[in-house]
Amino acid sequence: MHRRSFLKTASAASLSMAVKPSLLASMQPRVAFGGIGIESSTYSRIRARMQDFSVLSGTALTESQRFAFLKKYAVPFLPTTVAAATPGGPVDRATYAAIKQQFLDGLKALLPLDGLFLPMHGAMFVDGMQDAEGDWMEAARKVVGPDCLLSASYDLHGNVSKRVIDNIDMLSAFRTAPHIDREETMQRACAMLLHCLEQHIRPTLVWAPIPVLMPGERSSTTWQPGERLWAQLPKLNEEPGILDVSMLVGYVWADEPRSTACAVVTGTAVASEKKIALSLAQQYWDARREFQFGTETGTIDECIEKAMKAKTQPAILADSGDNPTGGGTSDRAEVLQELLRLKAKNVVFAGITDRPAADKCYAAGVGATLRLSIGATLDPLGSTPVHAVAKVVFLLPAKDEMDREAVVQIEGVTLVLCAKRRPYHDIVDFTRLGLQPQYFKIIVVKSGYLSPELAPIANPSLMALSDGSINQDIVHLPPNKYRVPSYPFVEDLTFTPKAFVSARAPA
Repeated sequence: MHRRSFLKTASAASLSMAVKPSLLASMQPRVAFGGIGIESSTYSRIRARMQDFSVLSGTALTESQRFAFLKKYAVPFLPTTVAAATPGGPVDRATYAAIKQQFLDGLKALLPLDGLFLPMHGAMFVDGMQDAEGDWMEAARKVVGPDCLLSASYDLHGNVSKRVIDNIDMLSAFRTAPHIDREETMQRACAMLLHCLEQHIRPTLVWAPIPVLMPGERSSTTWQPGERLWAQLPKLNEEPGILDVSMLVGYVWADEPRSTACAVVTGTAVASEKKIALSLAQQYWDARREFQFGTETGTIDECIEKAMKAKTQPAILADSGDNPTGGGTSDRAEVLQELLRLKAKNVVFAGITDRPAADKCYAAGVGATLRLSIGATLDPLGSTPVHAVAKVVFLLPAKDEMDREAVVQIEGVTLVLCAKRRPYHDIVDFTRLGLQPQYFKIIVVKSGYLSPELAPIANPSLMALSDGSINQDIVHLPPNKYRVPSYPFVEDLTFTPKAFVSARAPA
């Protein structure tokens, strides 16, 4: 709690700094914003297409709740395009090209610009392309020119490259996992951008890649070593000449050379930036063997049996290999199959993505009993469906067929079927379907580490090391073509940290 308060205080201070009345002068800078965010597993056979993205521009973007904080600044942030999608597989090349072109057209219409805020994720993979974020930023740089300052916000699990570092001026990444500082991170990036524009500062980025790749489930900031590693960043931010200190885990399920952990420092004192980046890189490397799962793990069968035998409830079982917020397809039904085989009772499972099954439930209506094929609809090569007789007990009113969610009863399992991939990580995800999760003996969710809302009620918390496109058994992932040698894939790897200075560093 103390650490969270410290981060909020730091963000508030930055925000107040950014809204100084002096920015209301006649030469007010012109600042735009726009970006793209998705986490793409290269081990997934599904593709993210236009219908999977929420694409906002113009007034819709300005009025979006996600960017409501921008209205607190004295300088208006001019909208271009922001696209976001639930994590999944690689992005279809034509989809990426269309969104990128819309973004670039918006930028051109706003020229000249003094600043550009790029709200990104950092782990996007586009079919046939390496370093998609680098491509996006390089294209933006070509449009806005060399004098415009670019500030990016990143997810903790984003991947950084030299191409990224050489095309932007500032970067702020999440400092928490689970992510409770999304808006604070964007505020850091925006406050830093406005501060540099007001003070006529051209900062320099220093980047230190670290050849370690861990899943988020082993690198949460709520336990060690993540807790101590990230806890030091706010204090480092206070050093003279330092504007932002970030450390990223990277995204392990992407076969790309840029997939590594790293430290990134923004500032005006390059020697100090290098010192901090090298220190953080060495600390992370030294702690590499400490990264472990923060909850009890096991096979699907082991976790179900432990949940059934638990004297307390609700036991929450995470189907980690198929987690949609990490890039899973969310259509695998192995856990359901084992729940039925083991005759588990008083279980709620939210949820499995299966539009055909959901549509059949809507056609049949509440109270109907029907035979369903469940699962393996998005990736029929990746798993097999479960065939079961189900009773429809609830249908969520939905104007759009893709928003359909059906609750069915299959023996002792209350199952949620959804038409599109989505997580069930908040209590309201259950209650809006007429479900009270705390009254079930077992809750199953497609998740890795549990969300801040579910974790407190888990009694016990169990994570099944299930198969899927974000399999936690990372050392046995399918062969890679592009990933650089890194730990734990190379157990005896040696490493000496190196710091790279952005090509945009002032001469």
